[in-house]
Order: sequence, then structure tokens, then C-alpha cells
Amino acid sequence: MNSDVSSSEHELSHDGSSQDNSNENSVSSHTSNESLNQVELSDNPELEPQLNNDSVDTANKQSSTSSDSNIEGPDTEARLQQLEQEHETLNSQYMRIAADFDNFRKRQTRDQDDLKIQLTCSTLSEILPVVDNFERARQQLNPEGEEAQALHRSYQGLYKQLVEVLKQLGVAPMRVVDQAFDPSLHEAVMREPSDEKAEDIVIEELQRGYHLNGRVLRHALVKVSMGPGPKTSNEDIPDPSTSNKEQSQASEVSTKDEN
Repeated sequence: MNSDVSSSEHELSHDGSSQDNSNENSVSSHTSNESLNQVELSDNPELEPQLNNDSVDTANKQSSTSSDSNIEGPDTEARLQQLEQEHETLNSQYMRIAADFDNFRKRQTRDQDDLKIQLTCSTLSEILPVVDNFERARQQLNPEGEEAQALHRSYQGLYKQLVEVLKQLGVAPMRVVDQAFDPSLHEAVMREPSDEKAEDIVIEELQRGYHLNGRVLRHALVKVSMGPGPKTSNEDIPDPSTSNKEQSQASEVSTKDEN
């Protein structure tokens, strides 16, 4: 019995000593590791700033996280409203600039078109008198003989070709006879009474007018009616016999006055 107790005590003492030895070993190993780390740091002095930087970065991250959490509040809403107002202002400025540029582009296109039309009108206005001369020659000449007729046909062919070119360019003659006088289309050169035409009606075309794509290229020279003239009745016509009698009576009165 005593031998069993002694053996158990011996085992307990052995276990306790082993645990103490293990604890001592772990402490010694930890101490040795720290000493090794210190030796490595002393051997490599560059590692120490890196460790310090890592610790600083970690601290900065923590401080930035805490500061981000503190930013949320009235200041953030005010800043957001300010940014929205700036966005609206810039957007409105952009829209105005875009509209101004679009208007400028349209105005430039319109001005270029007007300039082209003005140049075309100026050129064609110099050609129209040639057309007038062809028309006068056609109306006045009455060729007789084969040679005269051949010459007449040749310049009539040139006239038709010229008229066709003008038509392709958009030139069209006006039709003014029996139309109401329009100062935007016609230029009145003469006015005369007419029993057949009402007042302000074109009764004759003196020079043909032309349109160019709906625009007046040259005004037509016209004669305009003044309407029916004043009618004279028999009562308005003086009687020669009556006038002679009145003259004789007046002479007699003057003679008596002298006597």
C-alpha cells in the first residue's frame, strides 16, 4: 500500500517537474526569439523604419475612418447643395452657348445663301437686256427670202437656248397684263384713262419683269389704267350763238356808259 502511494507521488512529482520544465522551455524560447529579432534588427537597421511606417499607416487609416464617420452631417449636406447649384449653373451656361452657336450657324448659312442669290441676281440682271433685244428683233423683223429667213431662224435658236438656260437657273417671266397694279412687282411708267379697264389695272406691258426662285429679279414697266374718264354732256358744251349775243350785249352796255 505504501509502495503504491509512493509511486503515485513520484509520478505527480515527475509530472509537475515536466510541466515546469515545459513552461521554462516556452519562456526561454520566447525570450530567445525576441533576442533573435533584436539581433536581426540590429543587423538590418533598414527594417526598423519599415515597421514604424506600417504602424503609422495603420494609425492613419484608423484616424481617416474615424474622420469619415465624423464628416457625415450638416456640412456634407451644405456642400452637396452647393455642388448641385454649381452643376445647374454650368448646365444652363452650356445650354445657352449651344443655342447661341446653333443660331450663329443658321445665320451664317442664311447669309451665305443670300450672298449667292445677290451675286446670281447681279449677273442675270446684266443678261436680261440681251433677252429684251432678242424679243424686239423677233417682233419687228419680218424676213423675206430664204437667206433672211435662215438668219432669222439662227438667232431665234440662240434666243430659245438663252431662255432655256435662264429657266434652268430659276428665272421666270411675269404675267402682268390685266393684273392689279402691285408696287412690289410693277413700276408704273404711264397712266391713262380707259373705258374698258378699271382703275389701277395694268393695261400694257412696256418692259417684261422677271422672277428668280420667287424673288423679284426685275420689276415690270407697265401702263396703268386710271378708269373711265370724265363724261361731257351737252349742258357742259357752250353754245357759240349764245356767247356771241352776250358779247354784243356787253359791248352795247360799254358804249352807253361811255356816252
